[in-house]
Amino acid sequence: MAGKFVATPYDAITYKIIGCAMAVHRELGPGLKEASYQRALGNSMADASLSFEPRRFLAVYDDPEQQRLAGYYIPDFIVESSVIVEIKALKGLDNSHLAQVICYLAVSGCPLGLLINFGERSLRYRRVFPPQKVVKALVNRQWLFVPDGLKRETDSNP
Repeated sequence: MAGKFVATPYDAITYKIIGCAMAVHRELGPGLKEASYQRALGNSMADASLSFEPRRFLAVYDDPEQQRLAGYYIPDFIVESSVIVEIKALKGLDNSHLAQVICYLAVSGCPLGLLINFGERSLRYRRVFPPQKVVKALVNRQWLFVPDGLKRETDSNP
C-alpha cells in the first residue's frame, strides 16, 4: 500500500526547515510563547543557510480587479521564496490553523506550506498545499491585518 507522502520539488527545503524546527524544539521544549520559537527558528534557518523573509506583508484585496486593498496576511516566514512557514505554540492544532496556511498560500502564490506546532510534547508539523480554487480562499478576515490608515479609509467609504 502506498503512503500518503506526495513528493515535490521542495522536499529538500522542507526537510531542512523541519530539521531546524526539531532542533529548536529539542533545545527549548514546549511551553514558551510563539515569538520565542519564531526567533529561534529564524536563527536556526539562518545557520542552515536557508534564505527567508520573516513576517512579510502579503496584500489582500476585496476586489482583485479594482485593486481595493482589504489588509494584509502576515505569515511567520517565507523560505527560499517557495515555502510558507506558519508556527504555533499551542496544545493542539485544528482546521482553522490549516485554513490560515491555505489562505496564505492562495495570496502568496507559494507552492507549499508548513504548519509547525511547538506547543506539544513532540514537535508536530504538516505540509500544506495551495487551494485549487484560489478566488474563494483569498479574503478570510480572521487573519487579516488592517493598518489604522486603511481602517479609517474603509470606514469612511460605504
